[in-house]
Amino acid sequence: MALTPQWLDELRARVTLSGVVMRTTKLQKAGREWKACCPFHNEKTPSFTVNDEKGFYHCFGCGAHGDVIRWMTDQRGLAFMDAVKELASEAGMEVPRADPRDAERAEQRAGLHDVMASAQEWFKNKLLGEEGRKARDYLAARGLDGHTIERFGFGYAPDGRNALKKALAEYPEPMLIEAGLLIAVEDKEPYDRFRGRLMLPIQDARGRVIAFGGRILDNGKTDAPKYLNSPDTPLFDKGRTLYNLHRAGPASRKTNRIVVVEGYMDVIALAAAGIEEAAAPMGTALTERQIELLWRLADVPILCFDGDAAGQRAAMRAAMRALPLLRPGHSLAFVHLPAGLDPDDLLRKDGRGPMDRLLAEPHSLLETLWRHESNALPLRSPEDKAGLKDRLMAHADSIQHPEIRALYRRELGDRFSAFAFPKREFVPRKDWRSKLSDKRSSAPSDTGELRKLRAGARDHLTQAVLAGLARHPREIARHAEALARLASAAGETAAAIDALLDASEALEAGGESPISALKTLAAPPDNTRFSFLLEGTDPQAAREDLAEAVALLVERPALEAAIAEATGRFEADPEGAFAEQQRLRKRKLEIEVRLGQMARKRAAGPALEQIDSGSPAEAREQETE
Repeated sequence: MALTPQWLDELRARVTLSGVVMRTTKLQKAGREWKACCPFHNEKTPSFTVNDEKGFYHCFGCGAHGDVIRWMTDQRGLAFMDAVKELASEAGMEVPRADPRDAERAEQRAGLHDVMASAQEWFKNKLLGEEGRKARDYLAARGLDGHTIERFGFGYAPDGRNALKKALAEYPEPMLIEAGLLIAVEDKEPYDRFRGRLMLPIQDARGRVIAFGGRILDNGKTDAPKYLNSPDTPLFDKGRTLYNLHRAGPASRKTNRIVVVEGYMDVIALAAAGIEEAAAPMGTALTERQIELLWRLADVPILCFDGDAAGQRAAMRAAMRALPLLRPGHSLAFVHLPAGLDPDDLLRKDGRGPMDRLLAEPHSLLETLWRHESNALPLRSPEDKAGLKDRLMAHADSIQHPEIRALYRRELGDRFSAFAFPKREFVPRKDWRSKLSDKRSSAPSDTGELRKLRAGARDHLTQAVLAGLARHPREIARHAEALARLASAAGETAAAIDALLDASEALEAGGESPISALKTLAAPPDNTRFSFLLEGTDPQAAREDLAEAVALLVERPALEAAIAEATGRFEADPEGAFAEQQRLRKRKLEIEVRLGQMARKRAAGPALEQIDSGSPAEAREQETE
């Protein structure tokens, strides 16, 4: 039967595991899982769990573990094909028909497994012999003990073109080539792929050797890669395989996490330190299939790549691969190692403690995206910042799940806004009150600055804006910081601003009623027609105009102070001071013009309405300032 891994995965996806288990075992819902007393051993306290999302059952008491097919064979006692046929019938899937070539391919794969097992045994023996001394010295320098070396199956490939080929002469050359052990070059004799390298077996979910990884021992040799992996073969698919997953999977069920590192030695270093739930891709970027494999073990796998630039690029490539796949409850997390260190370096340098702390508080995928993009390029100009926003939104838009996509857009947008438009420092009212008291006590009785403050008190536009805030009380808190700065700069308005702030704090939550009866608040002039003072104005338009008016009023006294400062520098720097005066006065005039426009433009609408209704005289009155 041509039961491919893809077909079996589809079968498992179509059948709900808990539904099958419930036919013979009573399950109780426990959060996102189901619990029961284990059907494989006697117990009084439930330790048997079923996880539909991950597609497996597990007993923490006896260690029973498997998918829906394993359940049918182990608990129901069915043969594998009988279990597959029964589940396929339920799922509405047709079992592939027998193919005469299937038996041949199965025999071929079995033969390749034998070849790889023989190669592994030979590599291990060579490590123990005289030829393997250099490899053993390297392992000792890395601090690996005999138990770790034996457990992970370290071996050695001698530096000869035909050593392995001769050792496995019992197998035909085409089989050795297909297994990835020999390299076939046109017009040349096939030769050993691995030469002069420390060897590590790569194993499948059942612990069978399906490929090898080899590390070069001569660091001075620059014409060969540091690490060399087997090519893709009938047994080995790099994009669907994770190194050490057959060990990390059971360990992850105890810790409820899976850690992904860049290379073999990082995995082994973590395991030697007691962190067993670690796996690694095959020297390539993490693939979509590998991410799905990791999600079967943990909802949020932790990526712990090297702390150099290459490691961070690998982390971002993994993030890009994961974004379209995100679904509720499933994501990636990232550990950022100190610059220049990999997990092995950190463990040898500082022991396990720092690694545990990093793994306990990883950064989210969203946080990692923000950190990467905000640090990727200089952000000096508005154009640079706009580019940052475009990149962030492009990442969010790559997410297929609509709700997650919307949440990413919002949260990344909020981070961008906080960065691009930071809140200005707020001066508490008690501070500017005291500053004003000091200023009044020390100021001359009648100076030019005092006359300016008095003029500010008589400023019709300022009165109009304060009246607008009283009319729209929810806007007072929004502009509290700006109002405090205005009070500090234009002291005669302080009492009115203080009264508005106090009144807004006393309002009920969500209160919309205008504030009235404030003795310190002067009535706006009749001929000032801001939108926020007119009945029937669109509330949003009124709020926007009010916000702009507040900002302009805050800027105006700051400009006056800057003009006074430039005037004081006139004798020392006449040209520079004069130019600065002209620039500041031009900006002050622009503010005055804009405020005047805002006071008049909204009168145009009512004026036109009254013209239409036959009241031209009243319309002309509304156009006056």
